[in-house]
Amino acid sequence: MALKIGDEAPDFQAETTEGPISFHDWIGDSWAVVFSHPKDFTPVCTTELGYMAKIKPEFDKRNVKVIGLSVDPIDKHSGWAKDIEETQGAAPNYPIIGDADFNVSKLYGMLGADVSGDPGDRTAADNQAVRNVFVIGPDKKVKLILVYPMTTGRNFDEVLRVVDSLQLTARHKVATPVNWKQGEDVIIAGSVSDDDAKKTYPNGWKAPRPYIRIVPQPRP
Repeated sequence: MALKIGDEAPDFQAETTEGPISFHDWIGDSWAVVFSHPKDFTPVCTTELGYMAKIKPEFDKRNVKVIGLSVDPIDKHSGWAKDIEETQGAAPNYPIIGDADFNVSKLYGMLGADVSGDPGDRTAADNQAVRNVFVIGPDKKVKLILVYPMTTGRNFDEVLRVVDSLQLTARHKVATPVNWKQGEDVIIAGSVSDDDAKKTYPNGWKAPRPYIRIVPQPRP
């Protein structure tokens, strides 16, 4: 079955470039971003892994752990990391899962249950569905799923923006409007009645329509 927003993220044990992990234990009380790759030494993924290394401190500030995945064994990841550093100016500073047995890719619905064999016999095109971003909360529930084609690089600045929204809306009964960025106005959640909203926002709100109630972003 395909994984959906709100589902519990499947737990698993895996080898990574930073040692073995048990996924739920590794997340702990943090948030997590998992981003997957169809094969090592692919050009678009190389740019993505390098950029993620550069902006990882921004995820750290938000208590978000980052982990990559590629459908290749761990021993290939180290050689790829050198290429990433030389061509992108930064080596991966986060673990990368070696999914040579396809276990995680299957658990997360990126590859079919019938996939088997030697990953070296499969091309990147064979694994093209392994181009996902999953944001997972401290409750181990899936909060976001993005799927990209192999020819389009991912926008990790957008993932940061979504994390800001997810963390804000987890603390407050608000939603964030189109293209929202940290510090901008938000919308009172539809689940909040006007009477309850007045208790939180005694100064009222802007309402171009009764169902669009705009307020300044709440403080943390």
